Amino acid sequence: MSLDRDWPYPLWIAHRGAGKLAPENTLAAFRLGASHGFTAFECDVKLSADDVLFLLHDPTLQRTTSGRGPAGDHAWAELALLDAGSWHSAAYAGEPLASLDAIAAYVRRNHFAINLEIKPTPGREADTGAAVAEYVARTWDEDETPPLLSSFKPEALAAARAARPEVPRALLLDKLHPGWLDMAQALECVAVVSAHTLLDADVIAQAHKAGLRMLTYTVNDAAEAQRLIAADIDGLITDEVALFSTRG
Repeated sequence: MSLDRDWPYPLWIAHRGAGKLAPENTLAAFRLGASHGFTAFECDVKLSADDVLFLLHDPTLQRTTSGRGPAGDHAWAELALLDAGSWHSAAYAGEPLASLDAIAAYVRRNHFAINLEIKPTPGREADTGAAVAEYVARTWDEDETPPLLSSFKPEALAAARAARPEVPRALLLDKLHPGWLDMAQALECVAVVSAHTLLDADVIAQAHKAGLRMLTYTVNDAAEAQRLIAADIDGLITDEVALFSTRG
């Protein structure tokens, strides 16, 4: 990959829709992030027991929904009835879990960009990676900005590559383990997405020299954002959609 070619994703990316201002990974969160001027969003995607793709961060339901137990053990018909808003605040009581169908329709109609983090139920890494890549390939048109698929799970990214190699991928890192750059290249990624505390200008330059973009999570401090921008970061994922509002 040549870094001279256009990079289609905005610098600022809203984490899980609107960070912490709305219930994460819901359509309400995406709408709130958009109201602050964001045109790119990150969210977490997994498979239901009957292979429907939907948005949820945790392996279990209890933190952010009215359900309990492993999310991947439930069919979508059950998951769709859960309350995914009351845990956040009364204003969002009754907000449902979002299917990837619903999120895809929203971002495509508004010409937004999206980073889909493949967040598989343990043991379903390959199934989920392949399913997300296949879904993206048949849903987004060639003239649209394709979703960027990311994951901490190399098995998920490898399955996504095998299923649909044309869908762009990024390796997620919470530490710069030995061989991280080689792994990203072996998976034919276009980017690495790293915790911001691990990054400086030298690390970002290493990625760029290897033909990879570098994105970072979760940047919620203005001074830290400026440090990373000065170091030539390609994307900043943030919870602070109000602080970093891109509205004119």
